[in-house]
Amino acid sequence: MGKRYKLQVQDDDTHPERWRDVKDTSSGLLTFEKEEDGRAKLAELFPVLVKLEQFAAGPKRTRVVVVNPYEDIDEEREQ
Repeated sequence: MGKRYKLQVQDDDTHPERWRDVKDTSSGLLTFEKEEDGRAKLAELFPVLVKLEQFAAGPKRTRVVVVNPYEDIDEEREQ
């Protein structure tokens, strides 16, 4: 099984270290098998923030991250 990616947004200017996961319509975690697909969805959902980041017009407010960065290690351990 490959890596899964999730979207995160930083909404709070007073706490830039706090990121929230982007949820789907049923309040589940919105995930993608390909990082590129996640980035495309991020641009669709948050076009202004993504554009601002492209032009370095502010701090990074969106990101695509691995859901479980230790997923490969966990799978090896189970075998």
